[in-house]
Amino acid sequence: MRSSELAALAGVTIRTLRHYHQVGVLDEPERSVNGYRDYDVRHLIRLLRIARLTELGLPLASLPEVLDDPQAAEALLEELDRQAAAEIERLTNRRAAIAGLRGSGALPDLPPELATYGPTISAVAGVAPDLARNEHEQMILIAHLLGENGTSALVAALVQHAAYTPAALEMLRRYAEIGPDTPREDLERMADDMAAHYRPFLENFPAVEIGADLSSMLTAYGEHTLNDQQLLVNRLLADRLAKPVGEQRPRTG
Repeated sequence: MRSSELAALAGVTIRTLRHYHQVGVLDEPERSVNGYRDYDVRHLIRLLRIARLTELGLPLASLPEVLDDPQAAEALLEELDRQAAAEIERLTNRRAAIAGLRGSGALPDLPPELATYGPTISAVAGVAPDLARNEHEQMILIAHLLGENGTSALVAALVQHAAYTPAALEMLRRYAEIGPDTPREDLERMADDMAAHYRPFLENFPAVEIGADLSSMLTAYGEHTLNDQQLLVNRLLADRLAKPVGEQRPRTG
């Protein structure tokens, strides 16, 4: 039979047939006097065996040995079963992570460690959408640089501290509204309120190493996303947090 007939009977293309010849899994008969290659039923059987083995996941490079050695086939099948089991476990874990994200309302681009933190970001969005986006993007950056263990410790601390109480959300709303015309006194008061809110959390911050890369990148991110007055509040806040409680600026008003 001609190559086209063989390919049609086996359910493959002529291109596939030629590829099998090139990689050495199917012998190529000599051309007859009329210039065509004549295949017989043995070639068809070989093709059917190749098709069956590749459906199981066997790589073409292993087929010449497997096709002619049952013991080699058994060893390779055992390895393929191990790989399939690992793939099933990976997909099962992926489905569990997806279910966790859906159940918590977290966005899918958040790392799994932040799944429980997702709803709090949604709460921020209710009062300050731009800040919620910033918070979301910063958490992605933080999670990447802290690693899985550091991120888990951070999230646990955030949840324990109840970072987004109604009072805290109101504070963030005020922060989001800061603009060029905001009086200096209001900026000072904003820094005072933020220091009072964040100090207990920072004092009980988990023992997680925060490298210079994280600090510098968060600073650079703020420079791209915050206005000048908000950046000033951040500097005022940093000054307050760097001082002991007894040295804080007296509250006015």
